[in-house]
Amino acid sequence: MAFVKKEFLHIFRDYRTLIILFALPAAQILIFGYAVRTDLTNASLAVLDNAHDEVSNELILKLDASEFFDIRYHLTSYDEIDPAFKKGQIKAAIIFPEDFAGRLTREGNAAVSIIADGSEANNANLVTGYTTAILNDYSAGLTKQLTSAMPVIVPEVKMYFNPNLESHFMFVPGVITLILILISALMTSVTIVREKEFGSMEVLLVSPLKPWQIIVGKVAPYFFLSLVNVIVILLLAWFVFGLPVKGSIALLIAECMLYILLGLSIGILISASVQKTENAMFISFLGLMLPTLLLSGFIFPIENMPKAYDYVSLVLPPRWFVEIIRSIMIKGAGFSYIWKETLILVVMTLFFMFLSAKKFKVRLGEGGK
Repeated sequence: MAFVKKEFLHIFRDYRTLIILFALPAAQILIFGYAVRTDLTNASLAVLDNAHDEVSNELILKLDASEFFDIRYHLTSYDEIDPAFKKGQIKAAIIFPEDFAGRLTREGNAAVSIIADGSEANNANLVTGYTTAILNDYSAGLTKQLTSAMPVIVPEVKMYFNPNLESHFMFVPGVITLILILISALMTSVTIVREKEFGSMEVLLVSPLKPWQIIVGKVAPYFFLSLVNVIVILLLAWFVFGLPVKGSIALLIAECMLYILLGLSIGILISASVQKTENAMFISFLGLMLPTLLLSGFIFPIENMPKAYDYVSLVLPPRWFVEIIRSIMIKGAGFSYIWKETLILVVMTLFFMFLSAKKFKVRLGEGGK
């Protein structure tokens, strides 16, 4: 019993063990319970109403009143559809043809075009399925005032960017995002912390090398290795899965380099904050891997989550990089469509570079003393 009591005391004195035992399960149940959702909520829609009649207006109001959709844009021409998709502003566009109510009256049926963003295959299926269900429900509720036969609204579904809804269109950009942040941050933090554990950091401190030279020397190999990983993944995606880069390859590589620099800065900050390799690995995995998988929009759409999770994801670099890489690879978007996301990553990179350099310099000064 004395030995058991000693073990309890040992556990309660170690805050890292308490985090693993209590905080981590609580965080996982909250994140998985709210973030991992297969239903649809507040998906952004655009409507192009060429009819402007009573039936089209009623359907637009019915779609907007549902909890599944949020009609944010009322388009005036077909030319506005492509930019709205490339900017990531909408998940689907609903198009009502001219004389929509008249066709229902005369012919007994009329088509409504549904164009969904196929770059997110699961979400596209949900959007088209829910939209079709609302249209069918409206058709069933129509009386015979329009025509002697039961009027039928026929949904014509088209998947934009990914006509066949191939799943790798969604997973390849997400895998690149996950691999780059893990290699850049995890490997950098582990390498520098290992130097401190083995005592070789003291050797570097008394050498002619300056602090910035030590940092650059440590992170440079991982920067180039991460770029090699990007090229390998892109080649595999192209030749194995048939997923070419529709946008500018040079722009894609430049964005990846920016994201790698951001990951390296985070890795240096982690290494300057801990003294043991296992702590660096724990922080990297817990702080980077889970948010990248769950809160970046890589697998689960952010708009389906509670608003609080949306605010949390705003400070996560993977969220912005996933949008950038999907826009370039799948949608063929240029810099004019992703400049806001790029600016956010630049600001984050500069912030973490400043913070990590300052923290690392303090640690070197302590080591020199």
